[in-house]
Amino acid sequence: MTAPLHEARPPGAGRALPDTQQGMRRRNLARVLHAVSAEGSLSRAAVASRIGLTRAAVSTLVDELIRWGLLEELGPERPGRVGRPGSALAVSGRGPAGIGAEIGVDHLAVCAVDLRGEVRARAVRHTANRGRAPGPAVEELTELVRRVVAEAEREALWPAGLAVAVPGLVARDGRTVVRAPNLDWHDTDLGALLPGDWPLTVDNEANYGALAELWLGDGTPRDFLHVSAEIGIGAAVVVGGGLLRGTRGFAGELGHVPVRPDGPLCPCGGRGCLEQYAGEEAVLRAAGLEPREDPVGLLAGRADQGDESVRAALRDAGTALGIALTGAVNLLDPETVVLGGALAGLSPWLLPSLETELTSRTAGPPCPVTVSRLGPEGPLLGAAHSVVRGVLDDPAVVAERP
Repeated sequence: MTAPLHEARPPGAGRALPDTQQGMRRRNLARVLHAVSAEGSLSRAAVASRIGLTRAAVSTLVDELIRWGLLEELGPERPGRVGRPGSALAVSGRGPAGIGAEIGVDHLAVCAVDLRGEVRARAVRHTANRGRAPGPAVEELTELVRRVVAEAEREALWPAGLAVAVPGLVARDGRTVVRAPNLDWHDTDLGALLPGDWPLTVDNEANYGALAELWLGDGTPRDFLHVSAEIGIGAAVVVGGGLLRGTRGFAGELGHVPVRPDGPLCPCGGRGCLEQYAGEEAVLRAAGLEPREDPVGLLAGRADQGDESVRAALRDAGTALGIALTGAVNLLDPETVVLGGALAGLSPWLLPSLETELTSRTAGPPCPVTVSRLGPEGPLLGAAHSVVRGVLDDPAVVAERP
């Protein structure tokens, strides 16, 4: 049996609220904030109509959200409407912000996202983290976090939480990296290394990429399989708008599905794993190219120029992806497969052979494959937005802030 479906949230945010008068009030505060967030701007009357509460009840809730700095009044609604114009409400561009961070094999990244979903500060550093001890890597990440937080604070924002995306297995405590083969990290408690001033959540980068696709994608369904890649390949399964995590929280390790059992040794200890054929380094190696700072740009540029060795390497990678995905599609029957991360930038050359495998191997009708518009930004944005969603789902946590 798998564990329940749920989305990634910082500790203390988005928790199940008790069925009490206080719990109902908190849920209604969230309903008001979500209604305004979804529309961009709404009057009190329009909010009341959408969520089914009286205008008086909504007005009381709105006043509270304004007092906490989560909503702001924009003035009278546009002219031309029948009746007395109401005051338009909008989610505030100040106040709490979600801080997202990503530890990649070859980079570190941090961003701050406000409650409107806008990126307000960002920092990226290209650095080799493979085989690097967790302490120095996290120390460098902390420096970027503090820089982004300082920039956000200059715009009247404060961190509501920190969410960190990592390329590895994360324990259900939301802070311990159990194993990250491409970093060579084992049983690493990031909670003990990162700043302790704010709520912290650590999760697999593919999970955050899938949540970003769910929340920010254009018309993305609520049931899909999200696949992303850089050096390794990860996947996340979204069912009914929530992540399918598995008993230990390790679901989605598509990169370590064997496509050729007698193939080369993988850092995970297995042989012939998918990432040995479709990961960035594997494709570069097959194409006879040396790794560099922008491997996707290199591969895409060469393929676009007609380099047959690169195109052949990408075709073979697409075939391996198709073989691995066939098993997942046959088992899970998703509505669609979404290619994200580095795969999005290489999709013109990967998709033909990938779709050929899916079409010929799946038991049912072919599963459509779409390409994420977020690309490699997905995990970082998903991490930051997970903090923002926590505030939207339970805005009263702002009032409880020390």
